[in-house]
Amino acid sequence: MILDLDIGNTLSKWRLKDAESSEIRSRGAVWTREEWRPGADIPDLDVVEAVRISSVARAAVLEDTVTLLRRRVRHVHVAHSTHEALGVVNGYQEPGRLGVDRWMGALAGYQLAGGCCAVDCGSAITIDFVLPGGSHLGGFIIPGLRLMKESLKLGTRNVAIDPESEADELLEPGRRTVDAVNHGIYMAAVSAINRIYSEVCDQESVALPMLLTGGDARVVSRGVQVPHAVWPDMVYGGLEACFPMTLAERAGKMSGAPRVPEPVSLEKIRAGLAFSMLL
Repeated sequence: MILDLDIGNTLSKWRLKDAESSEIRSRGAVWTREEWRPGADIPDLDVVEAVRISSVARAAVLEDTVTLLRRRVRHVHVAHSTHEALGVVNGYQEPGRLGVDRWMGALAGYQLAGGCCAVDCGSAITIDFVLPGGSHLGGFIIPGLRLMKESLKLGTRNVAIDPESEADELLEPGRRTVDAVNHGIYMAAVSAINRIYSEVCDQESVALPMLLTGGDARVVSRGVQVPHAVWPDMVYGGLEACFPMTLAERAGKMSGAPRVPEPVSLEKIRAGLAFSMLL
């Protein structure tokens, strides 16, 4: 079995993948911690032959996690943000400072679509652009839905927005304080994503497919105006591309990869941007 770990500052996700069939056997998530408990926090390591890790947690958390895993597992691979990988050139002046989860998403998106706008809707919402030639432009970071709620000093109670909510409802004025807050942060998030996408595509004269991932991707997706696909395993896809282990991975197949959405024409993007600037 292959254990994939996506360690965030707050939440850590894992999945167990069959090394022979490439099937996903199980998955889960726990709060990020320095002391992992195999069999409780992560699967029993007796069945794991290799581990792949993407981590943006504190260095001590990653170090302690790797130490634990290397005592029990033969192969432990840790992803790092580099100047270049898999045909993509990192847009950061200091490539190592780009969050490795963003780098994994950019690499996965490029392998799948040959250029993309990769949006990760987690604690923060990150928006990264990779051009068809493999140039990573850098990106944008805005507060996620929960962080925006916390910034209003209202805590996290009732922060969750139903992923099945219709976008039209979420974009209406709220008739209760909790609805006004939820609708407001939703409007802020989706408006920023839509505007950033249009502005960058206009500047670069290219219409890119958009891929969304992260815990809030499903609900954010409902307010995104351009064609897009939700790919929950996009960071894992980056790990698969960087450290291919199964026959399917070596053939370039990433688990759960969606059909690449056909973007609207650049002319339509520019027309919409011009209209919005007149309002």
